[in-house]
Amino acid sequence: MTAVSNEALIQVSDYFKVLSEVSRLRVLCVLKEGGKKNVSEIISATGLGQANVSKHLKMLTQSGFVTREPQGVSVYYSIDDPIVFQLCELVCTELSNRFEQQAQQSERLRDLSQTI
Repeated sequence: MTAVSNEALIQVSDYFKVLSEVSRLRVLCVLKEGGKKNVSEIISATGLGQANVSKHLKMLTQSGFVTREPQGVSVYYSIDDPIVFQLCELVCTELSNRFEQQAQQSERLRDLSQTI
């Protein structure tokens, strides 16, 4: 087995830290659904405050998830790393499978308790 460097693990950890905030995921989902959006459009779609959206967009841009494109007096943001959605889909599928298994186990326990 190949050892992974500490520096590589730190980069992976930092990548997942960016995705660990619900508000940032909401911003990413808005951008996925609607393409390029400015801050006002993202605020409207997410219900988050201006300072909050700006803070998350800054982090998403610095991390390479989102690209920032000035157009006149506005700045538009769009997805720069679409693989993030494949990762989210993988996680959602795994969570769905786990919840299904838990529901089946609960049903078996319920059936067992009724027979006792």
